[in-house]
Amino acid sequence: MKQELASIIANDEIMPGIHLMWLKSPPIAASAQPGQFVMVRCEKEYPLRRPLSIHQRDGDRLALLFTKVGKGTDWLAKRKAGAHIDILGPMGNGFSLYPTSHNLLLIAGGIGIAPLFFLAKQALNRSCSVTLLEGASTANQLYSRDLLPAEVEPIIATEDGTTGKAGMITKLIPNYINLADQVFACGPIAMYKDMALKKRELKLEGKSVQLSLEVRMGCGLGACYGCTVKTKQGLKQVCKDGPVFELNDILWDDPFNNYS
Repeated sequence: MKQELASIIANDEIMPGIHLMWLKSPPIAASAQPGQFVMVRCEKEYPLRRPLSIHQRDGDRLALLFTKVGKGTDWLAKRKAGAHIDILGPMGNGFSLYPTSHNLLLIAGGIGIAPLFFLAKQALNRSCSVTLLEGASTANQLYSRDLLPAEVEPIIATEDGTTGKAGMITKLIPNYINLADQVFACGPIAMYKDMALKKRELKLEGKSVQLSLEVRMGCGLGACYGCTVKTKQGLKQVCKDGPVFELNDILWDDPFNNYS
């Protein structure tokens, strides 16, 4: 884990309220793995760092994909190329891609493409086949097809039916699960609960499903216990033990128990 002032190379709004920021960060990029994240300091008046998934890596550069949801990320969205931001990382335990896996199913809900893009690139570099199920509330909240690797053709669902299939992206899982050696997901907690509740209907029983939990964090170091999650193995910390967990390991009836 390293701390540095990373130089901003680009910071573009690629969807309404969603920014793609490229940083030059040699020490962090050197060891970053899919599913890990960085803690970003957003100006001095906002003392708590923001956890952001590592979206892409290219040489000594990192990309972060984030939504403007408060003062800190609004400040971050206004930073221009040439400015510097204080980041700490890479942090957490990322996705585990098994050597025997050849066909991956990725499930992205909302901004869930954030950590899955990095995983998709790594899998493609290993000559794996990648199927991406991408869901959003409406068409203009979908990640641009032009930004995805050419080998990945997304299967899309929107809740309002403006493009792709109408409804939740989880409804499409049974159509693609049979060929999947591994399943990876990132999305809202409601999506995970739906997957856990409907494992049989979605044909997920007996499947390893790795998911990335995106929750509020205080320190990101495992010291404050602000991101505690309830699992079958006891209380775990998303920042230290995650953010990647097995779907079947989380106690979805009350996963955070008011800890986050």
